[in-house]
Amino acid sequence: MERMVQTGADRLPLLESELRGQRFGLLTNPTGIDQRFESVIDRCAGFKSAALTALFACEHGIRGERQAGVRFGDEKDDKTGIPVFSLYGDHKRPTEAMMDRVDAVVFDIQDLGVRFYTYLSTLVYMMEACAAYGKRLIVLDRPNPLGGIVSEGGMLEAGYESMVGAWEVPFRTGLTIGEFAGYVNSRLPVRCSLQVVPLLGWERDMEYPATGLPWIMPSPNMPTMDTVRVYTGNCLFEGTNVSEGRGTTRPFELLGAPWMNGRAVSEAVNRLGLPGVHLQPVYFTPTFSKYQGELCSGVQLFVTDPAAYRSVATALHLLHTIAALYPAQFQWTPPFKEGRKPFIDYLSGSDLVRTSIHTEAGLNRILSLWDVQAKAWNDARRPYLLYGGEA
Repeated sequence: MERMVQTGADRLPLLESELRGQRFGLLTNPTGIDQRFESVIDRCAGFKSAALTALFACEHGIRGERQAGVRFGDEKDDKTGIPVFSLYGDHKRPTEAMMDRVDAVVFDIQDLGVRFYTYLSTLVYMMEACAAYGKRLIVLDRPNPLGGIVSEGGMLEAGYESMVGAWEVPFRTGLTIGEFAGYVNSRLPVRCSLQVVPLLGWERDMEYPATGLPWIMPSPNMPTMDTVRVYTGNCLFEGTNVSEGRGTTRPFELLGAPWMNGRAVSEAVNRLGLPGVHLQPVYFTPTFSKYQGELCSGVQLFVTDPAAYRSVATALHLLHTIAALYPAQFQWTPPFKEGRKPFIDYLSGSDLVRTSIHTEAGLNRILSLWDVQAKAWNDARRPYLLYGGEA
């Protein structure tokens, strides 16, 4: 069936022509499919005039077989036998030896348009490697699931770069992954040879359901658009001792802990009248991750008006409320390694949330600053929009 929107992967004959006579690598995952649900791995492996000689796997694996944060080494793809180079193990960045196997690299992954979703960082690292080793990079563009108009959150500050934030952009970019690549490439010290195979039929005000494309989970804890809408803000809870709902059927929609009173939290936040969202008290027991096997009291977020809802501002109000109600219990996740910053700093892009969220004045300072930064970002990104300006 013809879809309303065609992705870069729906134009593979054009790609094969572009790669004629070359060896190429493919950085993808299960979201790399065409409109007939066929994997780009299998399609590219069948090219007659170009040779797929390497696969590159980011977080969750080439076929989506691994949970969040699980490191893995190089392997072979079970179906095609093509070598798979891990970019989520000993190496986060492609090495010279990996890149020696290819003349060009094709990137095809459905991301979320959110800074700390690690596929953006992997793309940045691949762009830098292509620039360093003289390889061409072709990005098969895909829609931003949240649309391409609104941006949210503060900018990543220098010194806070990590796998959950490799470039100075806000939480929610409002860019497709091809537009993001164009923006980053313009600012690399050495630019890579970049080509974007654009979308056909996509408009900036489209959320993913409006595209007619199938939703293939981009990671194990991103099952639905309901999850995507709240993730941009609620991922901040990964940097705390509050469960973000991993180990449940509603990751990131559920937040809680054994020491919380979900009714008290929901009532306090609902009184604020935040746009487009309602919090409902719930109980849940995670099957893995934080508080595995323990009964948690918490809240479930219901987005009642996607156009009005602002995930980051809502999450900041939630963090402030929980920290104020439970000052003795609420904690930030400690650094994973000696000499590293607390994880919340890398997620949020600075130490501002960790040092300021506990007071109302601090909360308001963050909200005001990030609103200014989001407006400035909208101006900065405008020259790189491939699909028209803001609606």
